[in-house]
Amino acid sequence: MLFSRLTTSDLLRFRTNLSNAILIFIASEDSFGCHVRPLPRKLRDGGRQRLDRRDGTSASAAGVAQRIHALEAEIGVRLILRSGQRVRPTEAGLAILARARAVLADLRDLKSVALHDQPSGQLCLGATGSSTSGLLPDILNLLAKTYPQIEVYIISGNGAELYQSILEGELDAAIIPQPSFAIPKAYDWQVLREERLILVAPATTRNRDPHALLASEPFIRPRRNSWVGRLVEGYLRQAGIRPHDRFELDTFEAIAVMVDRGLGVALMHDWAPPWPEGLSLSKLPLPDNQFGRRLGLIWNRTSVRIRLVRAFLEVATVALAAKSGANQRNTKASQRNQQVPTRRRR
Repeated sequence: MLFSRLTTSDLLRFRTNLSNAILIFIASEDSFGCHVRPLPRKLRDGGRQRLDRRDGTSASAAGVAQRIHALEAEIGVRLILRSGQRVRPTEAGLAILARARAVLADLRDLKSVALHDQPSGQLCLGATGSSTSGLLPDILNLLAKTYPQIEVYIISGNGAELYQSILEGELDAAIIPQPSFAIPKAYDWQVLREERLILVAPATTRNRDPHALLASEPFIRPRRNSWVGRLVEGYLRQAGIRPHDRFELDTFEAIAVMVDRGLGVALMHDWAPPWPEGLSLSKLPLPDNQFGRRLGLIWNRTSVRIRLVRAFLEVATVALAAKSGANQRNTKASQRNQQVPTRRRR
């Protein structure tokens, strides 16, 4: 059946079955071995999870085979060949893979294009690990109340991965640290939160000099090839400090727990709470704060889902402003409670 012969109502009627079949075919791409360049694993796994949640279909081998059979029946050609436990795509299958994501995107855009009165449809959003727990809950809570017709699909990753996914059109928007280089003119970026670089150390080191700790204690750093890891390395070089590296980890949360256990000290950005519970840490300010980071939203200006992106940005600005005000009030209240009253001498 040719798409050119379908009306909008026909496309909407076939959207669920056809798009789910294509989605399963894309998600099965990691079974094709080296014949096909694989999609990022997070996106493949996310595709399975979304299908499970929305369609109630298991991504088992039988479920995958059933959906691919449905897609083959719809198109009228074989897409994969099976030989024992091995699966490889046919020539038609390779051609379909090159177009499948574009077809899915077009089907996804139908609702956004059809409904002009209010933002509606699916927003594919990327977010770094710390922003997923520290920023998104409040934003998504307000978004669900303000724009209930927007469905958000979240992909988690580091800044470099998410930035590349934005450029390749796999994401509509992403919350990432501001890149150290100029982004292409077709994209916009707006700051949501600024975070200072701090030294995190065991609570017993509260009154010690941060540079002395970096020079003497074991050092736990974020991955060197990550954007945050490069900022940390830049600070160490400018300060002329060569720490005794002990571990190199992917997430701030894991680093904070290691520091709490007395395994070393770390440079990290003071990310939005919550932090892991039960930690006893010192957050020591550093002499030079130019290595802080700015978290913000990046998106393509020409995206079909630009109305969804703008709605998300509008809600994010309101939600984070309210959270910042609440945090300041809580901090002041905590400081007042910690003050010990003194008796007046007679």
